[in-house]
Amino acid sequence: MNVKDIKLGENLPERLLLDQHIDFIQKYSSKENEYEYTMTEYLRMSGVYWCVTVMELMGALDKMDRSAIIEFVKSCQTAGGAFRPCTGHDPHLLSTLSAIQILITFDAVDEMDQESCVNHIASLQREDGSFTGDRWGEVDTRFTFCAVAALSLLRRLDAIDLERTVAFVMASGNFDGGFGVRPGSETHAGQVYCALGTLGLLGRLGLVDSDRLGWWLCERQLPSGGLNGRPEKLPDVCYSWWVLASLKILNRLHWISKPKLKKYILACQDSETGGFSDRPGDMPDPFHTLFGIAGLSLLGYEKPQLGSVNPIYCMSAVCLMKAGINIPKFKTSS
Repeated sequence: MNVKDIKLGENLPERLLLDQHIDFIQKYSSKENEYEYTMTEYLRMSGVYWCVTVMELMGALDKMDRSAIIEFVKSCQTAGGAFRPCTGHDPHLLSTLSAIQILITFDAVDEMDQESCVNHIASLQREDGSFTGDRWGEVDTRFTFCAVAALSLLRRLDAIDLERTVAFVMASGNFDGGFGVRPGSETHAGQVYCALGTLGLLGRLGLVDSDRLGWWLCERQLPSGGLNGRPEKLPDVCYSWWVLASLKILNRLHWISKPKLKKYILACQDSETGGFSDRPGDMPDPFHTLFGIAGLSLLGYEKPQLGSVNPIYCMSAVCLMKAGINIPKFKTSS
């Protein structure tokens, strides 16, 4: 049986090029006049979160312009409490969570209007427990995770109906143990992460068939060592986070080959410019750079040592501890 995969070539990086990655992220904000930068405005808040978080994990957060970033985040909060990805765009739960994560990383969460933000998030919950991402009404388990993670970081989970939230997530489950974007949808590693993150924050991981789901997750590893998001797809560095973090939450990180995955992640570095790409030889970007570094952190990469990352929030564990964020202890099914 042929497996859809890639073959790692020769002369690919085998060690972490930390200095190049720091330089890559630091230079990214200087590209404001380039076409690519302008065309990704709709991702700007998430992009800032990716850069801030990976710099924190690499021990280089001090190289980021804290004041400018905080002012940008504050400028994106609407009167209704939600955050836009960039000024001039519509607010969304995705950019709202990213904004909160950025402000907590910089110990500046008190500079946002927390109460109006909490009220806005709560207003997006529907009768079945699901959440829409914005006023346009799209429902997705990603948005459920964003809502729960944001409210958890603000210590305001009391603002939503938690039982209905759990019921919606479980209704989005499938026969293979995984989860889709909504009930009846195909299992996908990104949605698995969102479902487990939600249930983990709410202390309901015991509802998950950990062995069945753990098996589906470990089957995402391909002969190249990389991970894909669902069957018959190519490996991608970003799944070094979605899959790996899910296995960590389930206490089944040992079900995959760590050395092979580490080799794959390192092979996706750009030795000339710095940064990580989805696969060796492709263009690097901040998205894959964060999830490559975060994946290596979960694998316990040393020399150089990376900061410890929380598998639910995808934030520095030290940063969360300093902020007084309660890190849930995972209680899974046997």
